[in-house]
Amino acid sequence: MRFVFSPTRLTRALQQALGSLGLVCASAALAGTAAPGTPAAAAPASTPAAAPGAVSASALTRAQADKVVHFADYLQAVEAHSLELQAQHTTITAAEAGVGIAGIRPDPELSMEWERERVRTGLPRPTTFTPTLSWEVETGGKRSARIRTAKSQVRLTQAEVDGFRNNLFNDAATAFAEACRTRDVLARKEQTLKALGEVVRANEVRRKAGDVGGVELLQSRVERDQFAADVVAARADAQAALLALSVPLSRRMAEVLGTGQGDVALACDFTPFAQGDDVQTLLPEALRARSDIRIAEATLANARDKAEQAHAERWVNPTVSVGVGRTPGYAAGVGSDGEAYDAAQRSRILKVGVSVPLPLSRLNKGSLIQAEAEVTQAMLELEQARHKTEAEVRSAQFRFLAARDNVQRYRSGVLADAQKVLDGIRLSYRHGAASLLELLAAQRSADEAYQAYLQAQADLAAATVQLQLSVGQRPTL
Repeated sequence: MRFVFSPTRLTRALQQALGSLGLVCASAALAGTAAPGTPAAAAPASTPAAAPGAVSASALTRAQADKVVHFADYLQAVEAHSLELQAQHTTITAAEAGVGIAGIRPDPELSMEWERERVRTGLPRPTTFTPTLSWEVETGGKRSARIRTAKSQVRLTQAEVDGFRNNLFNDAATAFAEACRTRDVLARKEQTLKALGEVVRANEVRRKAGDVGGVELLQSRVERDQFAADVVAARADAQAALLALSVPLSRRMAEVLGTGQGDVALACDFTPFAQGDDVQTLLPEALRARSDIRIAEATLANARDKAEQAHAERWVNPTVSVGVGRTPGYAAGVGSDGEAYDAAQRSRILKVGVSVPLPLSRLNKGSLIQAEAEVTQAMLELEQARHKTEAEVRSAQFRFLAARDNVQRYRSGVLADAQKVLDGIRLSYRHGAASLLELLAAQRSADEAYQAYLQAQADLAAATVQLQLSVGQRPTL
């Protein structure tokens, strides 16, 4: 007697559901025996993990109407549109205006005097009119000292703005890396949620076939629904991280970098920093171009100019005055007392005078002591900045090397091993040798390893930017 197996509609549905998961346990269990020579179902090929931050083909297809934004484009937009940076640039404009103010000379002073006798003697009382022009003459090179101080203040302000720009770049780079990480975490969790949903659908078919009990089906549903809440939270995190990119831009990111047809898509294919291995090359560059060093050097130059200005201010300024006195004449006549008086000629007097203040206040040298103290303080701060720079560059390099090693470790071993474990548990689950709990634990372990890899990738991006900024370079990822 020969039995021929004819697959029913329920059997075909179960095969399709299990085959989508690589869980084709299937036909033989329902048919009783398999046809001789039928090979066992092959284990599903593990899906290679996408490079973190890379824009996948599906993402590009979904964002064809959007603009793919690279980190360099975003950083350039931040520099061009940041209102905070524009506000800092106004301090440079104010400092440059101070150079013109420092070159102003003292204004001349014009005084007008009228004189007339108040005692009535019966004689004419002519009015004397005396206009006088006086001008304070600066000595000791005060004006040139003020101009030098104002110019050094401009250089100091420019260095401070550069330091603010570097901090802004650091914040922007951190936000960009976080947006890439949360986006990839969301994609991974959505993929896992889809897999859990397929497990539930497969268990529903197997429940109808009597292969699993109701408890296992309910447990798979609970795991799917709980993980759906994680996906909702991950989606909120990704949206918040993408929205945080608009803060350094001072406007919506789509308005600056979008095409007007949709939101932007981030290109997170970061390039490794090639110069991070040689600290002996990085240190001289940091001591030359780092913003903290440039600010400390500009502060010292400004303090020295202020000290020279304080010495120049101790010179007294004489005041030169030139005036003309004019008294009108009058004819001879008889006064109110009945006595005759002689005529008086018109009088004109030229007055030239020089007034010099007595420098008694110069006995106090407090202004010089303060100026020299500022110079000493600036010198000490510059030396401290150099020591701090060396320590921070070395620390930044240590963090960079550690982050790079962690990423390489995940890429070379951890991710592959986690995927092999997951594939093995799936194969065992297919043949009934593993439980649903073991499958879910393997899936959870693989997800945690991939999310840790994404965090390591974000840490590497942050460490790269910090190392580049610590040596005075513009961040590139």
